[in-house]
Amino acid sequence: MMFKNKLALAILAAGISTQAAAAEIGEFNGTKLSIGGYVKAEGVYDMPENGSDDFAGSMRQTRLNVSAVKQVDGHTLKAFVEGDFWDNNIGADFADGTYGLRLRHAYVAVDNVTVGQTWNGQFFANAPFDVEMVNLWGLGVGTIAGNGAVVRPDLVAHYTLGGLRLTLQDPVQEGSAYPDMVAAYTYRTGGHAFNAAITGREVQDTGNNGDDTEFGAALSLAAKFQFADTTLAVSGFTGEGAGVYAGWGYNGGAAGPNISDVDGAGDLIKTTGMTAGITQKFSSNLRGTVRYGQVKADEVAATVEDDTLDMVNVNLIYTYMPGLDIGVEWRDQSATTRPTAVSADTSGRPEGQQVELFAMLKF
Repeated sequence: MMFKNKLALAILAAGISTQAAAAEIGEFNGTKLSIGGYVKAEGVYDMPENGSDDFAGSMRQTRLNVSAVKQVDGHTLKAFVEGDFWDNNIGADFADGTYGLRLRHAYVAVDNVTVGQTWNGQFFANAPFDVEMVNLWGLGVGTIAGNGAVVRPDLVAHYTLGGLRLTLQDPVQEGSAYPDMVAAYTYRTGGHAFNAAITGREVQDTGNNGDDTEFGAALSLAAKFQFADTTLAVSGFTGEGAGVYAGWGYNGGAAGPNISDVDGAGDLIKTTGMTAGITQKFSSNLRGTVRYGQVKADEVAATVEDDTLDMVNVNLIYTYMPGLDIGVEWRDQSATTRPTAVSADTSGRPEGQQVELFAMLKF
């Protein structure tokens, strides 16, 4: 039994992954243990279209993860668990600063099979092919993974083979007879990357009291191009049954699983989205991004003012030292997608403008 303490080197070796930073801290009986995450301070100034301006700050996005990796009979086994404190208020109100640990990821991977709570298939079909955003709510408006409420299902199974990824995931709608599904393929060449994905799920016909079901399918395309210090990213999707994942549907931003993808008569609606973004690296320490996203429902309820949700993100991020980023992001969205009244102050996404200032230390 041997434990190699590498804590002194952990911070220097920290790197960025999909979940957060991670660094190896030791090896125990052939199992490599790692710890990662970040501490983030954020201040968000709301300038809503309706209502008064407001400023709120928090540390709730701070997160911590641990992982264990070992080799067994030629197979790679990995376990990963991550939590944060985002929007998990356990105090009397949001003002008292008391937040409980919230589970983000908990999965086991054996070679190219992953099972547990982690990113859904829609996320992997878009996240690697988008530009950098500070906004922490879903992948981003305009993608098929724009709804942060469903981006990490309770149970997901991924299978990968080369550029192919097949996903079965806990259905967003209770009572579904089979899992939601995603099949995606990624092609990379010369620093550029392309992804095509097909999604499908059983949609219950709530307009007819849930007695009937229909199959909703959608197509997503995404691409990312690297030209020296300039990164360009574009994506688009269209189809049925995708509104709940995109965060926009028949009831606008009230994109619950039972009301997003069918109209008042119980018929499936179609949602279509697109994104375009550019990131410019100005120096080894400074980078900036401009991004536009749009998602449209071909039919919305009479209570929804517009059938289209637009969002613009503009940010500037400075790496003060390795692992420490400070920055600012301005964003403007055309409709409320996350009312402040039902969420902590910094996690509300009202119609109008927001400015976020942040400092984040990865470890």
